[in-house]
Amino acid sequence: MTRSDILARLDAAGIAYELEEHPAVFTIDEMRELGICERGEVAKNLFLRDAKGRRHILAVVRSDKRADLAAIAEQLGTTRLSFASEQRLMKHLGLTKGAVTPLGVLHDSEGLVEVAIDRDLCGCERLGVHPGENTATLWLRCDDLLRLIRENGNPVSEIVL
Repeated sequence: MTRSDILARLDAAGIAYELEEHPAVFTIDEMRELGICERGEVAKNLFLRDAKGRRHILAVVRSDKRADLAAIAEQLGTTRLSFASEQRLMKHLGLTKGAVTPLGVLHDSEGLVEVAIDRDLCGCERLGVHPGENTATLWLRCDDLLRLIRENGNPVSEIVL
């Protein structure tokens, strides 16, 4: 899923956003170094799979939190979770490592990827996520993001971390 594909979907859905260009970043720490985290709430995104590889979950967590995979698995009623491979990331979300974004579910035309969002991000008025590549941050309302994900057919669950 390319940046232009994602922006086109946001435009078609009438979702307001701001696009901030910056050097490529691969971690939240690199985003902090550039001062990006000071301009809004930034999401940490983890693409996970269950023990048998049948369920795929995109965990969207507040950047300052540790993602407790056992706690996420328990809340979602799934077996042990681990990080999905780069091949699965490309297959299900059309993304590469370092550019994971909740907007990648727009690539998931079957709505198979579950989104587990940190309850502390819900209602956020300025949430930063990648637009399909790690050379920019897209700022939008969390409620708009979740509406778009649900309209795509992906299940959304709130998690507490």
